[in-house]
Amino acid sequence: MAIIAEEPAIITPVLYRVDSRDYDLSASTFSPDGRVFQVEYAMKAVENSSTAIGIRCKDGVVFGVEKLVLSKLYEEGSNKRIFNIDRHAVAGLLADARSLAEVAREEASNFRSNYGYDIPLKHLSDRVAMYVHAYTLYSAVRPFGCSFILGSYDEDDGPQLYMVDPSGISYGYWGCAIGKAKQAAKTEIEKLQMKDMTCRELVKEVAKIIYIVHDEVKDKAFELELSWVGEVTKGRHEMVPKDIREEAEKYAKDSLEEEDDSDEDNM
Repeated sequence: MAIIAEEPAIITPVLYRVDSRDYDLSASTFSPDGRVFQVEYAMKAVENSSTAIGIRCKDGVVFGVEKLVLSKLYEEGSNKRIFNIDRHAVAGLLADARSLAEVAREEASNFRSNYGYDIPLKHLSDRVAMYVHAYTLYSAVRPFGCSFILGSYDEDDGPQLYMVDPSGISYGYWGCAIGKAKQAAKTEIEKLQMKDMTCRELVKEVAKIIYIVHDEVKDKAFELELSWVGEVTKGRHEMVPKDIREEAEKYAKDSLEEEDDSDEDNM
């Protein structure tokens, strides 16, 4: 019998560098540290967009959008970022979310046809979230580069507010913000006593927040879009009337001027 003794193998440690370029070609590919770069890029697209906020109060939900005017040739009021989904639901749209708005409309319409009443917002939010999530599972599609803010009001459930992000996660909120200034907007939202406020009171605060977070140095001129759904609208989503919107904008501008004057006095 012959015994052949092998020399022990020398194991050389190899350091592998995780490069996003190796794992960002498909939404269905995880990196070694458990990240899906395509979804992160979609979230980055949302963060680079202008700011939109939704705040829930005791008698409704108010939406505010900072719509940047990128050209003087744009017609006033064009390229809206707030759309009706159903009689009582609304979405704050960003980037390529118009297709998602159509999906939400179809879901609301099909639900009413099948069951004879308006779709509950929680159900609508879950359906849209599942659709968004499906676009993070396959290599042949890309994730949606947008976040959705949904709000509704009815006598049984009261005001409701949900947000869906590009990963397909849906949460309920009292107040939420999306876009480049979302952190600053969240800080301002947290200062409000939302549970004690009405829609009429909240409209002014929403306008003020949008004016506070708008970066006059980096960004161009903007239009303020305001909408609400609640007791004041009898459960229907409507754009805030022009006179109330102008009053809210005046309040926002006056508040900023007062804060600037106060800062100068303290210097």
